[in-house]
Amino acid sequence: MANDYKNPFKELDKKLLEVPPEMRQKVMNDVAIAKLILEMAILVTSNYASIFSGMFKTNTRK
Repeated sequence: MANDYKNPFKELDKKLLEVPPEMRQKVMNDVAIAKLILEMAILVTSNYASIFSGMFKTNTRK
């Protein structure tokens, strides 16, 4: 049972293989989509603090 265990840290010094171009393009597209979703979420949610402070602010008349 103990002989079946492979230490992943021993494989770090092995030579890295080149990634196929189609897989590289798919990963880059996935990263671009994730970045777009993140930026859109930031755009939508960035003003919540100012909206809430404006809603709960009371105007005092002098």
